[in-house]
Amino acid sequence: MLPTQTLHEAGQSLWLDYISRELLESGRLAHYIRDLAVSGLTSNPTLFDQAIRKGHDYDASIAREAAGGLSPELLFFRVALEDLTRAAALFRSIHERTRGQDGWVSLEVSPVLAFQQPELTVEQATMLYAEAGLPNLFIKIPGTPAGLRAIEESIFAGVPINVTLLFSTEQYLAAADAYMRGLERRLEAGLSPEVRSVASLFISRWDKAVEGQVPESLRNRLGIAVGERTYRVYRELLESARVRRLLSEGAPVQTLLWASTGTKDPSAPDTLYVEALAAPDTINTIPEKTLLAFADHGRVGPLLSHEEWESDEVLEEFKTAGVEVEGLATQLQHEGAESFVKSWMGLMASIARKSEEVRAGQLGV
Repeated sequence: MLPTQTLHEAGQSLWLDYISRELLESGRLAHYIRDLAVSGLTSNPTLFDQAIRKGHDYDASIAREAAGGLSPELLFFRVALEDLTRAAALFRSIHERTRGQDGWVSLEVSPVLAFQQPELTVEQATMLYAEAGLPNLFIKIPGTPAGLRAIEESIFAGVPINVTLLFSTEQYLAAADAYMRGLERRLEAGLSPEVRSVASLFISRWDKAVEGQVPESLRNRLGIAVGERTYRVYRELLESARVRRLLSEGAPVQTLLWASTGTKDPSAPDTLYVEALAAPDTINTIPEKTLLAFADHGRVGPLLSHEEWESDEVLEEFKTAGVEVEGLATQLQHEGAESFVKSWMGLMASIARKSEEVRAGQLGV
């Protein structure tokens, strides 16, 4: 049995953090689902920007949609949903077999909205989910302070949400609270609480942020420690009276998801974060390169337990070394949101440029 399959059998879902038209048309995604136990997929503006800017796979779709005079933003969502609709179809049987727990794909709202009024995010999330018409589509909303209200309102509106850009236990708890408030409001309104969500905790960016600033003994340990601590709180939350009440009413659990689990340090094992964060009842969304590395030479050792912990001691060592974890979490979330905005603006510029080429008759399709 391949390590990816062993991890799946242990209770952790593996999602691919990558999408492109070539991935779909080559049959690689179908292969990963069939042979590597991949059971979901996430996308973000950076992935689409790279695929559209560096190749020609999207030229025909852009040309077709540009002829309708759509704005770059609406044109992008139309093109992205073409890919995600095909991917969602590949995961549909998993989604149905697991009764909605697995088999999801994700599409992100405009990251520009992460700093704006939550009403705009809710409006776009609702529009995208309705237009897609896919039962296994998550809409990604950043768990920024402005995003939390949008998450609650979107859940209340019945839109499945992937809460992204979470970096700390405290940010995770705030996202979980927003999700539960949305469900509780649905129950009060006589609506079904069966609206799903995942909470995406970013891992590797922690270690990149403190690289060269802490003793060698702490190298590449901060992201894992934050993940372990958050997993403990996640398991404790599942046992809380509030969650038990929601479950008794038919609500699903908001699943903890590990994001940004590709190794950024070339001197570290390329499967570092996947092996360290093997945990039941979680999801790990990993880059294609990391997926292939783990399938080839990964190892599934002891699973994370919510009863035995070293994370508190490790985090205390970082504090002694001068790292203020919660302040750094706020900084990382802000920088992550800014990075997504930068990618989004680059993506809009690429689409606008190709649209102009269509109008000028310069885009060969």
